[in-house]
Amino acid sequence: MQIHVYDTYVTAKDGHTMHFDVFTAEKDDQKAIAYAKEWLVSIGEDNATVSSKECRFCHSQQAPADVIDSINQQGYFIYKMEGC
Repeated sequence: MQIHVYDTYVTAKDGHTMHFDVFTAEKDDQKAIAYAKEWLVSIGEDNATVSSKECRFCHSQQAPADVIDSINQQGYFIYKMEGC
């Protein structure tokens, strides 16, 4: 499966920067932003600002099995990097 990667940087409640990627099956900027917001709410960061400024398309690539499973179940996969 080919996935689309959205590079995302948001400011957490305590002021630190959270860097994560949103992986989606569709190249759709608005869906990627919605998925980022959904995940942030699930971790208690519901006030974080996410727009096309914070969440940008980066590239497309082939996905490993665990990512495909997550995308098939919830529509997206969050790859946590710095500050998550």
